[in-house]
Amino acid sequence: MSMSRLNTVAAALAFSLLAMPIALALDEEAQAAKDEGMRLYNAHQRTTSMPYLEIAANAGDVEAMYYLGEAHRLRHLGMTQAALDWYYRAAQQGEPHAMLRLYDGSACELGDVCPEEGNDWREAALAATLPKAEAGDADAMGALYDIYTYLDRHDEAMEWLLRSAEAGNLDSMNWLGQLARDDEKTYATETERLGAAAEWYRRAAEAGYAPAMNNLASALNHLGHPEEAWKWMTKASESGHINGRGWIAACHIAPDEEGRGLCQGAPEPEPAKGWAIFLAIHEEVPGTSSERSLRVYRDSVTPEQREEGERMMEEWLNGEPPLSYFPDKFGY
Repeated sequence: MSMSRLNTVAAALAFSLLAMPIALALDEEAQAAKDEGMRLYNAHQRTTSMPYLEIAANAGDVEAMYYLGEAHRLRHLGMTQAALDWYYRAAQQGEPHAMLRLYDGSACELGDVCPEEGNDWREAALAATLPKAEAGDADAMGALYDIYTYLDRHDEAMEWLLRSAEAGNLDSMNWLGQLARDDEKTYATETERLGAAAEWYRRAAEAGYAPAMNNLASALNHLGHPEEAWKWMTKASESGHINGRGWIAACHIAPDEEGRGLCQGAPEPEPAKGWAIFLAIHEEVPGTSSERSLRVYRDSVTPEQREEGERMMEEWLNGEPPLSYFPDKFGY
């Protein structure tokens, strides 16, 4: 955002905050709007998600405020006034990741949108989050990993990430797996890295966390355990993970295709079933990825199998839980 645009934000925020409701439990209508907005956001339908999230945000839901900021930022590939507005509203109610986004956008330096005390949103995030973490809030402990990373205090970041995982935060467990998988300093070989990662993935996967199921399947496959890998990829699909669902479809259509190592543990292929799944994915989560899958696999399915798949599609459509990419809360 340019300096001239940022300089207009403070006045706009002052006006909008006057009308901002205090965070309360959402009524049925606002909760339904939030649920639909988050479903769409998690399916990468971010523009479509905005009107629903706005209903919840205007009803005082801090999470909806934050994700509205994310939707605006990602839609425009950078900070916008609308994104800054929603981040600030969430920050005013203690949302630490919104504060880090304000730091990323140099909101204080360029737009005079600063914390109530001081001029560093990282420090404001720490002040808001540390007491909650020290009181045993596992989510706050996980947020401290990001805050301390931003403050270049990496030992403390790792300490709190471990504490968060031990306190039961599934996202922290999964992230520890990701860090182990990339840790060439601690683990000398890829097998050691994958083994360490799989331990953390498994803890979160067995507790029902779909992203960890997906990651565990990949790690197990690379470790040479295709049958168990397929079991966890199936569980990821059943838990709504769109990557897991896509693998189920692909292995039913082209199990011997180069690079399809995960299909070694799959059952006998049923091309019509695979085509039905791809059709259902495209119907529920339309986009370039689903269009590409239909295009890539079309010639591997006979006209008769495609026709049968069209009849079977309803079995795979709009299930519970809904399909999701499970995007990181504080990703790129």
